Amino acid sequence: MKHIVKITALLVALSAFWISLLQTSVLPETQTWLLPLYFIVSLGCYGLLMVGVGLMLFPTCPHEAILLQEDIAEAKGFLKGKGVDVGSD
Repeated sequence: MKHIVKITALLVALSAFWISLLQTSVLPETQTWLLPLYFIVSLGCYGLLMVGVGLMLFPTCPHEAILLQEDIAEAKGFLKGKGVDVGSD
């Protein structure tokens, strides 16, 4: 619930800032109307960057890989005991 409140507060603050820029004419009106679009594009670029960084730094889990291999060997043994051909080792 706290996260929703933070996001709502941020959106209200950004909307108030944008409306104040529209009212005060600090920036030219054509640029001010495009600020929400710039914000959405920037947010998309940030999201893609975070996904890319997460993929590049994806942690490997050698302990979990060993446990998975043990589970696979156990499952193969169980299936061989039932007479199922599970392929070569």
